[in-house]
Amino acid sequence: MASASINMPRDPNTLSNYNNWRTKHTIADLDIDFKQQRLTGTVTLQLESITEKESEEIILDTSFLDIQEISVNGSKTDHWKVADRFEPYGSPLSVRVPGGAAKGTIVAVAIALATTEKCTALQWMAPSQTSNKKFPYMFSQCQAIHNRSVFPCQDTPDVKSTYDFKIRSPLPVVASGLATGATLFEHGKDDELGTLQYSFKQEIPMPSYLFALASGDIATASIGPRSLVSTGPEELSEAKWELEADTEKFIQVAEKLIYSYKWTQYNVLVLPPSFPYGGMENPVFTFATPTIISGDRENVDVIAHELSHSWSGNLVSNASWEHFWLNEGWTTYLERRIGAAVHGEPHRDFSAIIGWKALQDSVAQYGDDHEFTKLVIDLKGKDPDDAFSSIPYEKGFHFLYYLEKLVGKSAWDKFIPHYFTTWMKKSLDSYDFKATLLDFFASDKEASKALEAVDWDSWFYKPGLPPKPDFDTSIVDKCYALADKWESNDYKPQPSDVEGWSANQIVVFLEKIQLFKTPIPVSQSKAMGSAYSLTNTRNVELSSRYFGIGLTSKDESVYQPTAELLGKVGRMKFVRPLYRKLEKVDRELAVATFEKNKDFYHPICRAQVEKDLGV
Repeated sequence: MASASINMPRDPNTLSNYNNWRTKHTIADLDIDFKQQRLTGTVTLQLESITEKESEEIILDTSFLDIQEISVNGSKTDHWKVADRFEPYGSPLSVRVPGGAAKGTIVAVAIALATTEKCTALQWMAPSQTSNKKFPYMFSQCQAIHNRSVFPCQDTPDVKSTYDFKIRSPLPVVASGLATGATLFEHGKDDELGTLQYSFKQEIPMPSYLFALASGDIATASIGPRSLVSTGPEELSEAKWELEADTEKFIQVAEKLIYSYKWTQYNVLVLPPSFPYGGMENPVFTFATPTIISGDRENVDVIAHELSHSWSGNLVSNASWEHFWLNEGWTTYLERRIGAAVHGEPHRDFSAIIGWKALQDSVAQYGDDHEFTKLVIDLKGKDPDDAFSSIPYEKGFHFLYYLEKLVGKSAWDKFIPHYFTTWMKKSLDSYDFKATLLDFFASDKEASKALEAVDWDSWFYKPGLPPKPDFDTSIVDKCYALADKWESNDYKPQPSDVEGWSANQIVVFLEKIQLFKTPIPVSQSKAMGSAYSLTNTRNVELSSRYFGIGLTSKDESVYQPTAELLGKVGRMKFVRPLYRKLEKVDRELAVATFEKNKDFYHPICRAQVEKDLGV
């Protein structure tokens, strides 16, 4: 048998031999089985041989899968094996291709399979866990390396595939492709729903982590000429109102900055509250947390972020999770450019100031000399989920912001479409980015000379915080001024202190309070919550930060409200910091709250909180 790998791939978080074979097209033909809480069916990978030396072995990533039968080019084969599990990357599946295949040849591998209860990508929710308590719900979250627990694949962002979805379910289905129809597959009995087959097509090649499915009691409404919002029937009107004012505006700004939107439709699925992220940029349908539906349109910048991923991440992808900043730093940069175009230029630095605090928190959490505080990180043998933080977002943003200032905004704005055109439908690493940048500006003497000042090694490999820019503080000055008054422990707050403020200005104020060397007294914590209506706000960006202040101050009046919030929200941005703070003041309550709610959380969130709490 030929060797499993002819040369080392640049992604250390896959066990596949993708330097020998590349997936070109994937057909996912699956049933959603709510009773058994599993997907069953057949997934067919069409793989191209890409080496001169013929390889007789295809190696795919799998994790906790029940693989039943495999065919190669239409003929059933027994020449396959699932090796022992290798944490944290799962179990490699080897499929023999007798005689190998010449370079350029396509081999079709069809795999009959079922997911198992250990699947880390899927969350199954009983009717009792949904808002109207009527129907079950299922959704996927495959980033970073969880698609291998849905079906065998080359689970690396360095490989992109087109997709056909044929998904059968008794409830409406959403997927990361364009819907091409739904047909009756099976009539239901008197006490059951019938099953429909929902078909989707994704003709733009995408990495495996962008494979996405959701099914449940889903209703849909228009939020723009090329955009829909889908969510539970009871939540639909609120979600429509929250998103319809800005979505098309955001798309048009991004198109002017980069180039036309390529995915046809930009839709949003607002998921149940256990979704672990703010948003997931699945093509065609962004999966979003319900915490953005706050009744004040203050958190729709999440949509600007996920929309920006349509270019940065989805069209142009990091080649491995070691270069995650190329996805998230660019996306945060584009999100803030959209915000500046819609709300005015000072808004960009206002958002960056909030981001700087998140960056400080992440660096403090890891330690300022930790590997995961670098821009380019070493993930050999490591789980990319453990490295997930605001660092690639914010440190990546600051690197791009620094480069923009260095060459000048008008010159930089010519580079943006060049970069996204050069790498469209491809994957790259930080060294490709550097080469593309320097090549683009080589003929511009002024910019080229300016770029000689870049200390690439420090930006890529130095841990800790990057140099802090001189921010425009015009929007935050009054937030800082109010926080300064709170340095005095006898300050008496009034509701008028924050009258006319945006929610994000209150966020900046609360974050400044969090930086006090000495926590505010319990009496002040209570007074703040009452005067500024922070104890019962719908905006979790506000309540979570206020509870964090109260927990640091050991204000027992926020302990139970914190525990209650942790039973309603599964977004890790809020859940993990609150558990860490609650555990410091009342470990018994923190552990009891987690035990009560652990089945509510998505498996990714559950695993991270278990590590945080040491349970």
